[in-house]
Amino acid sequence: MLFSFLRFLSVFALLLLIINPKFKQKSYYTEKPVLTIAVDNSSSVAELGYDAKVKTVLENLKNSQELQDKFEIDTYTFSRDLKESDSINFTGSQTNIGKALKDINNLYKDAIAPTILITDGNQTYGNDYQFLSSKIKQPIFPVIAGDTTTFVDVKIDQLNANKYAYLKNKFPVEVIATYTGNETIQTNLVLTADGKRLASKELTFSPTDNSKVVNLNVSATKIGVQTLRATLTPIDSEKNKQNNTRYFAVEVIDQKVKIALISDIVHPDLGALKKSLESNELRGVDIIKPNEASSKLNDYQLVILYQPNRKFTEVYQNIKRLEKNTFTITGTQTDWNFLNDIQTSFRKQDLQETEEVQGKLNTNYTNFLIENIDFSDYPPLENSFGDVEFNVANETILSQTVSGVSTDSPLLATYTNNNIRAAILAGENIWKWRANSFLAQENFIEFDTFLGKLVQYLASKKKRERLTVGYESFYYGNREIQLTAQYFNPSYEFDANANLTAIIKNKDTETTTTYPMLLNTGFYTVDLNNLPPASYSFTVRAEGKNISKSGSFKILEFDIEKQFLNADSKRLGAIAAQSNGKAFHIDNNTSSIISQLISDQRFQTIEKSNEKVVSLIDWKYLLALIAICLALEWFLRKYYGLI
Repeated sequence: MLFSFLRFLSVFALLLLIINPKFKQKSYYTEKPVLTIAVDNSSSVAELGYDAKVKTVLENLKNSQELQDKFEIDTYTFSRDLKESDSINFTGSQTNIGKALKDINNLYKDAIAPTILITDGNQTYGNDYQFLSSKIKQPIFPVIAGDTTTFVDVKIDQLNANKYAYLKNKFPVEVIATYTGNETIQTNLVLTADGKRLASKELTFSPTDNSKVVNLNVSATKIGVQTLRATLTPIDSEKNKQNNTRYFAVEVIDQKVKIALISDIVHPDLGALKKSLESNELRGVDIIKPNEASSKLNDYQLVILYQPNRKFTEVYQNIKRLEKNTFTITGTQTDWNFLNDIQTSFRKQDLQETEEVQGKLNTNYTNFLIENIDFSDYPPLENSFGDVEFNVANETILSQTVSGVSTDSPLLATYTNNNIRAAILAGENIWKWRANSFLAQENFIEFDTFLGKLVQYLASKKKRERLTVGYESFYYGNREIQLTAQYFNPSYEFDANANLTAIIKNKDTETTTTYPMLLNTGFYTVDLNNLPPASYSFTVRAEGKNISKSGSFKILEFDIEKQFLNADSKRLGAIAAQSNGKAFHIDNNTSSIISQLISDQRFQTIEKSNEKVVSLIDWKYLLALIAICLALEWFLRKYYGLI
């Protein structure tokens, strides 16, 4: 009987394993609400003299046993970007409170996570955080780090000037000056360059008339970077005089690149191309009909041919005669039969069908430096069905992706024919790309920079070089300062094994510093944010090769974090009210902040359940039972001499 029972258990368990039924297993756990502490790590906090108090408040909050019992505490610091850290040194050169709040909201969008925001409220970069707070789900509890007293002050609030000016022309300078105070005062706005007064204007402010917009015109007298200084004469009772002066620079040039955009049709792409290319003042774009273009082509460095048809016949004849560089953009209204006949660089069979195509970036493209843009997020372009086939040497910038499937067919490519540079984009509705850039980045910079680099390459007649360096002629002291470089082997393939160094010389002090350039995706870079304001020359050298490139730039003195007198308690109070939080001043006892958070019934520990579906075959005890039953049956049968 015992043998039968053991055999039954073994067989039954084996049958269960074969059937492998599944069971639901539920476990319960508790989850504390998250308390995020975001600390302003910009230099303006130290300038206002509140750095020590911020450190004290942060330590008190982190070490509070009451808060630790109720919350999971996560600490972040921010200046321009948000970082998970509790180490603060107040050296950030820019403050983007809006981005910090937005990033925290994205990190904790599905959690209960109030935010303690320790800051002076003075934002110097990005979108106004007061208007972003309505999109943030979590309550915000600002801790105001700064004096809320209003001081008498006159300052240059904003200065607007073009980056470029033309030789022997006048360029406009717009200065926005503001006054805080209770009396009527007078001051002078003076514009100087190299110690020479260029323009001045007397300004009168009062408590009701406390803002002035001053427009001045300055002559561009010599080619190169012209550094200027705008100064408001300080008044006697001013506490902060650093915000009375603003340095700026204008690069004087003698000509700009002229581009002809030729089209026989009306399309939104034309306006988008013109606005994008003219976002750089060094370029001018004229939209011309084909029948008007032929006699004017010699005036342009680059010709953009938008959806050519047979009306372009004379245009192509003159392009060939004048050896002009071109950029061809095709689409659903392109006459491919004409295009195949009029030029020999590429061709495409016209199948009278249309398709939508997206771009995939070729990160190994070498003719010029391209930022790593994810074009899969961009809307598809529309073009006639079929692949572009080249008859000349070419290099793909973007390959086509159709319905998510990558192909080898080029969407955007550059090529050369008899040393003439050219490019083709096989798709229309590029205006959607520019709009998408704005929606994603809240500006057009990503798209405009990409298109600008392509056009800069196409418009140039320079012979290709093995070492190229990218830099600006001048930088503002609070902005990111970088040199970028590309180095190619003799076959003009990007060399990722090169050893590049940047030798930077301060022209004012004659000191020289050598920096190694670090490899990035498709280029080398060196960070120069630690350089003080001055004039610099540089040489980028490929070690072990007789190849180098030199240039010069200026760093202008400007620290936006030193422009503030007090904390912006008004905006911090507004975001507290809008998010159902509460504002505190840093001079208040930390216990009042802690008691507010502890007593708030919105922040409770919640019980959650986790349900898992478990297969019986994963239950190890059943396997052990089968083994025990079989072993016991064998042992008993052996013992009684039955086997």
